[in-house]
Amino acid sequence: MKKILLSIVFVLSALGLQAQNRKHIASFSLFQQYFNPALTGFEGSILKTYYRNQWTGYEDAPRTVFASAELDLADVKAWRNNNVLKTTAGDTYDRQTGASNAFGFSLLSDRFGPFSETQLHLSYGTRVRLSDRLSLRWGAAATLDLNRLNGNKLTVDQEGDPMYQDYLGASTRASRADINLGLMLTAEDYYLGYAMQDVTKGRLLYAGDDYLRNTHAHQHVVQAGYRTALSEQFGLIANGIYRYDEFLKETVEGQLKAVFSNTFWAGAGYRHGLAYSLQAGVRLHQLKIGYVYESPAGDASDIGRGTNEIMLTYNLIPVKYPKYSRSVTMW
Repeated sequence: MKKILLSIVFVLSALGLQAQNRKHIASFSLFQQYFNPALTGFEGSILKTYYRNQWTGYEDAPRTVFASAELDLADVKAWRNNNVLKTTAGDTYDRQTGASNAFGFSLLSDRFGPFSETQLHLSYGTRVRLSDRLSLRWGAAATLDLNRLNGNKLTVDQEGDPMYQDYLGASTRASRADINLGLMLTAEDYYLGYAMQDVTKGRLLYAGDDYLRNTHAHQHVVQAGYRTALSEQFGLIANGIYRYDEFLKETVEGQLKAVFSNTFWAGAGYRHGLAYSLQAGVRLHQLKIGYVYESPAGDASDIGRGTNEIMLTYNLIPVKYPKYSRSVTMW
């Protein structure tokens, strides 16, 4: 029965009654550039990836794989001069100040029952110095979404229903191109900004079948984060994200993490009306490894299955992070 109910949700999505499948990322604070291109290169030149297995145990439940690469030209210049980037106080290199350009590429692959979606983002971000501590960043991303509906995997509770006859047993495809724009204020210990995704509502370029035509909306995203050191070994990090569009309405999510020696972190989060989460991770030189477990809550509590998410990041240019410092060097 639960499989049938999930299949009905799949079909409703295909017919445009739910125009978009909002991508939730439990580790959203580590993948900021996906939501706002102004944060391209925010953490430097880096490779990032995560795997998300949602509602573990259900057949054909959502599975998402994400990978990205970001290159900050200021990192390249500083590395050529010093061989290694340092984040300790007093060093000449400061990623948050000055003017620079950063480029990014990301790929997201999502599978959900009979649906598959591939997203490609090509992003650019730059920053200008407003004061000794504050910088203004702006960015843009060209996006391409490729969607496919496999009608052979559709399951409906009433055979012969004319509402679904065009999709059962058929392979339906659609693709669209669009633009994301963003602004962000950043300092060493906080960031705050706004982005609009799908600026043209998918009308910039559309090809394929009509089942997703004219079903996209502007997506508004507000992000904020703050971090502080409590001692030379312990620190706290708070991150939040707000998302809204006219179809799926609003989603608010927040998380709080404790950091030890700029190496280990553990924390908890809450996505309003949908999930609680617990997370932990470790930084091993240039590599960060993290794990998040989500438990459904509120409107999603009937699902009864948890979600697992694993993330990895790797610095392309060597960075020396201080273990004992009155600063926190991760988000």
